[in-house]
Amino acid sequence: MITGDIKNQIDRIWDSFWSGGISNPLEVIEQITYLLFIRRLDDLHTLEENRANRLKQPMERRIFPTGNDSKGRPYEDFRWSRFKHFAPAEMFTVVGEHLFPFLRADLARQLGNGDSTYAHHMKDARFTIPTPALLAKVVDMLDHVPMEERDTKGDVYEYMLAKIATAGQNGQFRTPRHIIRLMVELTAPTPADVICDPACGTAGFLVAAGEYLRERHPNLLHDAKQREHFHHRMFHGFDFDNTMLRIGSMNMLLHGVESPDIRYRDSLAQDHVGEEEKYTLVLANPPFAGSLDYENTAKDLLQIVKTKKTELLFLALFLRLLKPGGRAAVIVPDGVLFGSSKAHKELRRILVEDQKLDAVIKLPGGVFKPYAGVSTAILAFTKTNSGGTDFVWFYDVEADGWSLDDKRTPLLSEEKLGPVPSFLRHSRESGNPRSLSDDEHAKNNLPDVLARWVKRAEIEQERPRTAQSFCVPKADIAAQGYDLSLNRYKEVVHETVEHRPPKEILAELAKLEKEIERGMKELEEMLG
Repeated sequence: MITGDIKNQIDRIWDSFWSGGISNPLEVIEQITYLLFIRRLDDLHTLEENRANRLKQPMERRIFPTGNDSKGRPYEDFRWSRFKHFAPAEMFTVVGEHLFPFLRADLARQLGNGDSTYAHHMKDARFTIPTPALLAKVVDMLDHVPMEERDTKGDVYEYMLAKIATAGQNGQFRTPRHIIRLMVELTAPTPADVICDPACGTAGFLVAAGEYLRERHPNLLHDAKQREHFHHRMFHGFDFDNTMLRIGSMNMLLHGVESPDIRYRDSLAQDHVGEEEKYTLVLANPPFAGSLDYENTAKDLLQIVKTKKTELLFLALFLRLLKPGGRAAVIVPDGVLFGSSKAHKELRRILVEDQKLDAVIKLPGGVFKPYAGVSTAILAFTKTNSGGTDFVWFYDVEADGWSLDDKRTPLLSEEKLGPVPSFLRHSRESGNPRSLSDDEHAKNNLPDVLARWVKRAEIEQERPRTAQSFCVPKADIAAQGYDLSLNRYKEVVHETVEHRPPKEILAELAKLEKEIERGMKELEEMLG
């Protein structure tokens, strides 16, 4: 968790870009990403230097070579620890004319296989900071942001990513962090999982899955085989926006994943040979806007469901990518749940009859404000290719801890927000488990979602359909044409009103009439 002081430092850096002429928040975060990456390279080089000096051996892997570049500049000047002391004009020349060409052309060779994913996404890096004064100011500010600890580095970058959304531009790239964490908790990643987000954006789902594994499996990185899997084969993300790929790669690096598979791919428009049934867990909130032409749509997806609707094609893609036994938690627009087209109905039938649909979790309409007001739900399902849906668990999330207007202000203190509030976690560790009060639950339903999720095969079966969560047998869903909208099955509580006997009401009216007559007579006598 970052402190208010660090947030203020990041805010000042952000403001410096805006006052310096860069107003696109994505460009700001991209330039900061490059500078953080450059700082990280120097840290890695220094670690290798220290190791070599300690062992009195030559450096095995030099990031910055000895000698000079093709323009005669010493590679040593490319190091953050060196150029941060240069005068602004010289720093600007080194970074723009020497260091960035080095990032684009030579980095892959210098890094070898270890960090090749970052080297790959830096090959198109463009330096767009317009003035030496702005560069010097930003470098000085970033140098004072503590980036030694993985948690701090990750939180700093997450805070900067959050500013993309609050800037009111390009916010569609960001799913709220607490919703991501909820979906990760629902699926409970294991050290053996192979995780994919086919529309990864800033890699928020992959980052959250990695953090979950570090928390729940603290010995994960002590085992050489598991460590190798975690750093090199567990995390896979696709996107067709190179800026997002760079930002997502940096996000993973700053959260301590050495070499994730983050690569360019138009998930709906390419065949998936080699990707089919490759992953054990899919976490995603893909873009659901617009339609695709048949000519541009992968034929293997059209074999599952014939449609031009991207939301249906992405669901077909998830089924294609998952191994049998693999599971998914994905966000879909409400239309997927009740759409009446043949493709909508067929895809829902596949989820219920051919696979195992576990849950439909309805989210409040304001979750993605201020940049989208669309109603959405989380679908949780398991790929079986042989059915297995006995019942579907529904939960109606009415509050997620933040106001549902454009401001999205927190309704509770920070320790009581999210699906796993820190004060609940600490109370469990102390042996005194607690829960949110009724008033707090009314403002944050997410801990209750997880508490009821684990009991969906037990006590949840007994809940009436008037409750906030309940189970619906597969036969009922099939009878409704596989409609998955929660309101189709939720029953409204009708308040019972006690009606008084007519004789009692008439007697009271007669009494009232006599009192009025008596009052009128008294008034006449007074006036008379």
